[in-house]
Amino acid sequence: MMDYKPSIRRKITFGYYAGVAVIVALFVFTFTELIIVEKQLNFGGIINEFFDMTLEMRRFEKNFFLYELNSDYQENLQYVTKAQNIISENINEYLTLVVADRLSALETVLKEYRTLMEQYASLKHEDPKRGAIEKSIREKGKQITSFAEDISKTERERLRSLLDQSRIFLAIAIVVLSLGGIIVGQIMSRIVVRPLKELEKSMEAIAAGGRDTIDIRSKDREIASLTAAFNKMLRELELRQRHMLQSEKLASLGTLMAGIAHELNNPLSNISTSSQILSEELEESDVAFRKEMLHQIETQTERARNIVRSLLDFSREKEFKREILTLGNLIHETLNFIKGQIPARVSISVEVPEDIVIFADKQRIQQAFLNLIKNAVEAITDEGSVFIRAGRQFPAGMEKPESYVQMLDNSRCKAFGDDVYITIRDTGSGIPLEILPRIMDPFFTTKDVGKGSGLGLSIVHEIIDEHDGCIGVYSEQGKGTTFVLRLPAKDVRFE
Repeated sequence: MMDYKPSIRRKITFGYYAGVAVIVALFVFTFTELIIVEKQLNFGGIINEFFDMTLEMRRFEKNFFLYELNSDYQENLQYVTKAQNIISENINEYLTLVVADRLSALETVLKEYRTLMEQYASLKHEDPKRGAIEKSIREKGKQITSFAEDISKTERERLRSLLDQSRIFLAIAIVVLSLGGIIVGQIMSRIVVRPLKELEKSMEAIAAGGRDTIDIRSKDREIASLTAAFNKMLRELELRQRHMLQSEKLASLGTLMAGIAHELNNPLSNISTSSQILSEELEESDVAFRKEMLHQIETQTERARNIVRSLLDFSREKEFKREILTLGNLIHETLNFIKGQIPARVSISVEVPEDIVIFADKQRIQQAFLNLIKNAVEAITDEGSVFIRAGRQFPAGMEKPESYVQMLDNSRCKAFGDDVYITIRDTGSGIPLEILPRIMDPFFTTKDVGKGSGLGLSIVHEIIDEHDGCIGVYSEQGKGTTFVLRLPAKDVRFE
């Protein structure tokens, strides 16, 4: 059964729809509030219109009582009719409002008012009943005006309350949306950004040599797949890097063969000469002489055997294993490999105290020394020198340029207190300042096409790095180049 893992895409989709749902809900609620406010505004307009009608109605009522003009009476009835129409047309729509009961009472009072006006108009001027009816009309008119004012005031207060509620709701909605955005942002950070940040930190750690795999604890399918893909890529890169190192090492063997042939030629010549002398003087020579010749043959044979053993050790791929090595012997053995390749115009000076030791893998560190010395020799086009020095402190009297500080004293290169500083300086043509930061990039070379793979210094950097060491370079055009190596003198991994 397939192991189910949650998907970032699903989480993002769910968060998106949840956010949309919240926004839609807020929109619906806001829209409903706006409808209610709109209804209240419309009703307020109706009440204002009704109030205006009552004022006109009362004005013509007063004129009619003063002047007894039929036109004033008719105008009064017209405004009464308009007021009644306003109430009758809107009472059903606004029955749900707080003032619905007052609307019904107002409608009743208007009918009574109209009836009294009609009675008053039908009576003759000298009729004694008119006084009582006039009083009732005035009371009803006053009651209608009071009702209208009361309803108008109530609706204004209610509208103001609704607007206050709307403002409060809007503030709440803004706060809710802001908090929702922050929460969604935090969730998205946990889901997507945080794993990617961990991935970035892991890649930085890998670039610094702190680890060789990525371990991001995430249940999301995409992050798990990305982690697996990166780890697979890192394994492939490590494998290819090993193959590249071995290929470069084997390529170096071609250039070593002439030097090895020269080194082997001397003991073989001595063996041949001693054997020839021994064969010619075999019968006439005494035992001591024969023993001396045989001893020379044995010594030169052992010398040739050591040369071949060193070559085989250098070319054979072995497990990385560090040990305490005497630096002077290691440098001289490395020089023997390329002695035949060093032109007569180039002199090599070695000053390494006998008590200086390093904690390193012999094969790997010898490869690094070999590449640096070869580069130093090849950088000298005319007569020149290569100087190899070593000590416990940074070389005395040598200026410490910024490039040294950056590469030897940065956070990626930890000083252990018991370190060895090795300088390899040539008097060659130097390296242009603009390309100096790139010389250790893989496949970058300043040599002519076909004369260099561009892997030599990259492999040196890799070897020094895996030894917990550092490498710095300083160069001036026309004055030469200096490489400074810092390597631990003992095993510091468990201290």
